[in-house]
Amino acid sequence: MQLTFLGTGSGVPSKRRNVSSLALSMLQERDEIWLFDCGEATQHQILNSTIKPRKISKIFITHMHGDHIYGLPGLLSSRSFQEGTSPVEIYGPPRLKEFIELSLKVSETRLKYDLIFRSINENILFEDQHIQVSSIRLKHGVPSFGFLIQEKDSVGPLIPEKLKERGIKPGPIYQEIKNNREVSLPDGTNIKRDEVTGDPIPGRKVSILGDTHALDDIVDYIYDSDVLIHEATFIKEDHELAHQYFHSTSEQAANLAKAANVKELILNHVSSRYVWEDLQKELKDIKEVFPNTHYAEDFSTYVIKRRDES
Repeated sequence: MQLTFLGTGSGVPSKRRNVSSLALSMLQERDEIWLFDCGEATQHQILNSTIKPRKISKIFITHMHGDHIYGLPGLLSSRSFQEGTSPVEIYGPPRLKEFIELSLKVSETRLKYDLIFRSINENILFEDQHIQVSSIRLKHGVPSFGFLIQEKDSVGPLIPEKLKERGIKPGPIYQEIKNNREVSLPDGTNIKRDEVTGDPIPGRKVSILGDTHALDDIVDYIYDSDVLIHEATFIKEDHELAHQYFHSTSEQAANLAKAANVKELILNHVSSRYVWEDLQKELKDIKEVFPNTHYAEDFSTYVIKRRDES
């Protein structure tokens, strides 16, 4: 899993930060890229990254403000010209479907692939044998959501000594045992996988939140996340502005990360009113609350390692 920040600013683009968009690449795990929000010029940002639009299979939209959705019509259109023929699932508030369909209709755009719209109206949005995506309602000026990507635990490593004790020599049979709960050997012996493997490898947990007031009641939802991506539109001294505009400060995000025992906090959605020096000073103070904190920058990438690799 790798995160690539395509836009880390709030409201309007600046020279340093484009508006909101984030890609979660899972090329090794499932040969897919998932996009979270798609602000204006997201497709231009993608051109300066290693992301291939045809690999984007799911798009999750946190809310309907323009700095999170205005890039969608252009990206979806261009994908048709970039060998993108596989369907795209789009998860978002109910009126997102209306916005996209109207934009494509009035521009007479015809896609070479199907769009599958899924309104966010229940907790679990997607699940298969490897991963689950759920949503949670946040508090903003319009309906806004957070997304939890929970990878399921993996089978632990084979223990060669236990296999040798059972007279099983290295070969293709090892992979067969790893892939099945129980395997029958040619001599009729049954081998149960959990008897010859180590402890399961915990799945990774990523929490990506949309625009919101800082909310203490989501601690259980994001608890133990490997990475928490939280908006930090304002610095701590501007907490009154944050409250007025239904946003959060960096300090509030850090306190939440601490309470939720997350492993890493990435601050996102930063107001253009702050220059680099402001943020470096703020970050120094915030690290006293939660040491493993970073400000996201456009095109910054973060590899999310499995816990046995960390």
